[in-house]
Amino acid sequence: MPSPLLEVRNLVKKFPGVVALKNVNFELHSGEVHALCGENGAGKSTLIKLLGGIYPSGSYAGEILVDGRPVGFHGIRDAEHAGISVITQEFALVDALSVAENIFLGRAPRRGLRVDWLEMHQRAAALLKDFGLNLEPETPVGTLGIGQKQLIEIVRAMDKKSRVLVLDEPTAALTEQEVAVLLDHLRRLRAQGTTCIYISHKLDEVLAIADRITVLRDGASITTLAVQDATIPLIIKHMVGREITDLFPRRPGWSALTPTRLEAAPAGQRGEGAATLRPSNDQAVLSVRHLNVALAKGKPEVLHDISFELRAGEVLGFGGLMGAGRTELLMHLFGAWGHRLGGEVILKGGPHAHPTPGGSIRRGLVLASEDRRRYGLILAQEIGFNLSLSSLREFTRCGGRIDAPAEQVRNQHFFDSLRVKAPGQHTRAGTLSGGNQQKVVLGKALMTGPSVVMLDEPTRGIDVGAKLEVYELINRLTAEGEAVILVSSELPELMGMSDRIIMLHEGAVGGEFARADFAQEKLLAAAMGHAHAA
Repeated sequence: MPSPLLEVRNLVKKFPGVVALKNVNFELHSGEVHALCGENGAGKSTLIKLLGGIYPSGSYAGEILVDGRPVGFHGIRDAEHAGISVITQEFALVDALSVAENIFLGRAPRRGLRVDWLEMHQRAAALLKDFGLNLEPETPVGTLGIGQKQLIEIVRAMDKKSRVLVLDEPTAALTEQEVAVLLDHLRRLRAQGTTCIYISHKLDEVLAIADRITVLRDGASITTLAVQDATIPLIIKHMVGREITDLFPRRPGWSALTPTRLEAAPAGQRGEGAATLRPSNDQAVLSVRHLNVALAKGKPEVLHDISFELRAGEVLGFGGLMGAGRTELLMHLFGAWGHRLGGEVILKGGPHAHPTPGGSIRRGLVLASEDRRRYGLILAQEIGFNLSLSSLREFTRCGGRIDAPAEQVRNQHFFDSLRVKAPGQHTRAGTLSGGNQQKVVLGKALMTGPSVVMLDEPTRGIDVGAKLEVYELINRLTAEGEAVILVSSELPELMGMSDRIIMLHEGAVGGEFARADFAQEKLLAAAMGHAHAA
């Protein structure tokens, strides 16, 4: 076998209180797609940040070799000059600039000293068309959804024609159709000689695209498998160090992995109307009737004639293609988006006519956003600060003073119950892995003592072990009487966790399904506006 295009030997990377990488070894051969798998916190993102020059030479021990020669990257440009382009989970886009400007950011085509805008837009239009994106080059990136932003990042990296393309969770926010488009492009690039490191928690994708798979666990490289020798159960076993046989644990076994009860706010400290509910299949805790919503007054409708009921103790799943209105629906119910044109919302027997986020929380309705880094967390602040951010009124005493000891005790309870992997609640949230950030987002929501919990893509970009903990948490909530709305782009997840599923299509209900009627082809047909085609 020829020598590796890229190789790492005995890499060690330490942060204060944490050893992120422990003697990691990895080889990447020219023309292959090599997948990196592991739980959140296993070291995958740290490894690729070393390869991409984000963590510079001298900040770690061990060697990185390109074409058999040791290299030392002191920044991103050094890595790019060596032919390595990295797309991390954190977007490097400028919302105020157009799609075309973002694609060619820092390398705009020029005519003399001036930017050649015509060439830029023509090249951008060709790239977007080639990638199957129905976007105009002049579109401001700030108006795009998270999935479309991810695709723009990928288009930009692919246009650089790098020797090594590193993709960190590239499909986390994409629909099944968009995933298929991306994988087809990666196969084409591989055939043209591009080499790829592919990181994903979606193991079916890994098996579909990778040539080899390296598994990391607790910062160490555990094994490398040829894809023909790998199975999902085998990969999971190496990732978590044990066998997992049920990816979607169902009631009544909701407490199997988490014996410590995750309580809501203590008695006497719940928000108004946030009384404890017992499971009841006929008690509607949230009713939405003929809801019509626009972005703003005078703007076209985005949500059309939406009606549904949510009962205590159940999980109501919402699916649909990108742009179907799932996130907009949840944000409107929470009071963070849109102008209501018609219809009504009844929350626990009373009208929810002009919601605000603060008012919704006080009435027992809470939202965990899909974009945890933008809307869910203040990354520069500590875990404890974030956990209690939405429930500070519970710790406010006379004169506006915060009872810091009580706050810390409550934060520690949720920190321990959610099994956040960090030295302590004083750790900065921005340093956590994606799965642990998601746990903090969920903990912040649950500290408000909600009766209705709305989860928008709660497992996006997190590993199978962290997903299991989220699923167990959902089951615990419903067993204790809370009602859950679950938005997910993954149909198996919706089918595995929901009691009922509503598929949205272009802002309207495309179909509603009882558990006995769950079938992927039926759900997908409803999402595409063909509810009676399957």
